[in-house]
Formats: sequence, structure tokens, C-alpha cells
Amino acid sequence: MIAVSALRSALAAVGNAEAVEPGAAAPTGSGSPHVAGAVAGLGAEAGRRHLSAAEIEQIVRGEAGERECAAGDYERAGHAGRAGRLRREARVLRSVLADRDRPSR
Repeated sequence: MIAVSALRSALAAVGNAEAVEPGAAAPTGSGSPHVAGAVAGLGAEAGRRHLSAAEIEQIVRGEAGERECAAGDYERAGHAGRAGRLRREARVLRSVLADRDRPSR
């Protein structure tokens, strides 16, 4: 469960980084001549940025670092259990990066 939580969070962070700022809204009346009030492109998937492997690695390392930092805060506040969980999540993320760097057999 710890690995799943850490990986989901890292994937969400990568997904957020891939998001493109939305453009200006289409002017009124630029939609369909057949449907009143329709806007062209409504409901279409927004474009995404393509991240390099280095950018993704930086995001995952940042996620691990944030967990370590938060773990220290929790520990100082007397919440050792929560601190331990965050440190285990950070180890999972770092191990994924380490596995990626290992040569395949």
C-alpha cells in the first residue's frame, strides 16, 4: 500500500507537470450554427507537454525530497508513525529511479 500511494502521487505530479495552461475562451458565437450556444472544441482533451526523462526524474526526486522534509516535520511534532510512512514512500520513489539507472540484463 505504501508503494502504491507513493507511485500514484508521483504519477499525479508528472501529470500535473505535463498540463498545458488553458488558452483564452472561445468568443461567443464561434460555435455551431446548428446548436445555439455551442462552443467549438467543448469537451475536447487539452494538449499535454512532453516531458524529458530528466524532467520526470527531477519531479520524482522532488516528490521523494518533499516526503523526507515532511517526515522530519512530523517527527518533530511527535508523529513517528506518519514520519516513518513518508520515509518509506521516499525510499520507494528513490528505488524506482535507481532501478531505472541499472543496466538491463
